[in-house]
Amino acid sequence: MNSNDRSIVGLVTVAHAMVHTYELSIPVLIPIWLTEFSVIDVGLAQVPVNEATIGALVTVGFALFGLGALPSGVLVDRIDARVLITACLVGMGASFLLLAVSPTPAVIGLAMAVWGVAASVYHPSGLSLISRGVEQRGSAFAYHGMAGNVGIAVGPLLTILLLLAFDWRVVVAILALPAALAALYAFRADIDERAAVAATDGSGESGDDGDSRAGGGVDSLGDFLSQSRHLFAGAFVVVFAVTLCSGLYYRGVLTFLPELLDNLAIAALAPVEFGGRTLQPSRYIYVGLLMVGVGGQFVAGKLTDRGRPEVGILAGFGALAVIALLFLPAAALGLSALLVVSALLGFFLFFVQPFYQASVAEYTPAGTRGLSYGFTYLGVFGVGALGATLAGTMLTFFAPQQLFVVLAGLAAVAAGLGIYLVTRAPSTAVGT
Repeated sequence: MNSNDRSIVGLVTVAHAMVHTYELSIPVLIPIWLTEFSVIDVGLAQVPVNEATIGALVTVGFALFGLGALPSGVLVDRIDARVLITACLVGMGASFLLLAVSPTPAVIGLAMAVWGVAASVYHPSGLSLISRGVEQRGSAFAYHGMAGNVGIAVGPLLTILLLLAFDWRVVVAILALPAALAALYAFRADIDERAAVAATDGSGESGDDGDSRAGGGVDSLGDFLSQSRHLFAGAFVVVFAVTLCSGLYYRGVLTFLPELLDNLAIAALAPVEFGGRTLQPSRYIYVGLLMVGVGGQFVAGKLTDRGRPEVGILAGFGALAVIALLFLPAAALGLSALLVVSALLGFFLFFVQPFYQASVAEYTPAGTRGLSYGFTYLGVFGVGALGATLAGTMLTFFAPQQLFVVLAGLAAVAAGLGIYLVTRAPSTAVGT
């Protein structure tokens, strides 16, 4: 990588780690909220606190995390990504400060909404920055994904360790501090955001994918509708459907996974006690599962530089379908089998991400890359946020086995879409 590539990768890895540090600290707090609060006051009525209602509450923030990606994608085609990433980090820190002083579940929901709006800015900004500014794009996606997984694992781990010593409100206040430092780093970053599409052949065509709209963007509602129709008229619509399945699976399996692991008999692991507080062994497994995802991101990111990302979509989601069906039966066999299936879940849950990220870059023009990633993360985190409600509802009214069957079905659909992309035609940038 050249110096500009390294600067961009440094910026996006720090920011990506921060986004997922906050995102995956939330499931660790859910069991605490389930015991601390008994009702949610929504003004005209009060509803009981259970998995379904808490799942709906956090869905607000998770949904905005995705829904905000679309307008953020429009903005990043017009405004420097570095500025948007800085604003994202400031907003996330502020949301956790609000969470620290939340007296009721309703205010917790408000804090989660603020976090969702702020965090929604990141993925269209960061991924567009990589796709337009970094020449070694596949490797950058790999490092970017690995950094996200570090945040995904470190966020819960740091939260768990802090909860051994402090009340949860103090913990979330402490967690707000890294965002301020990351925002300062982003504000001071010096990068060329369009280095990978700056070279032209004199006709306005970009150096990386021959797209004459490399300097384009959305200027009006009509322009937005026109460019959106252009995106969805091609194979991008299939990639978008893959992201919907991915988001629902991701949120559906992770939101209540700490509680699900609590309910599994893990007699071979002893709890850790510190200062009168107890760390359950299920938390070790949860954090370890997320750490394994770093390897999944790295392997998949490297593979995108060597082959077709559509094949990775097929293989990764096929594996996730099988893992969902095997997870609870494996857990019933004992600790060793649970650890193996948990590691496989962690690996493949994040293995699929670089493949659909790279597929977006393959099937969309550089000039609307921000809009493309906006739609992508509208699917992954916006529609995908319903996975939290889905999981909470299934666990409240049905059994965990039924939840994992539904998750397997989602992964199977995504794998089927991968088959279509593989057999359709070799991937090329635009017009396939």
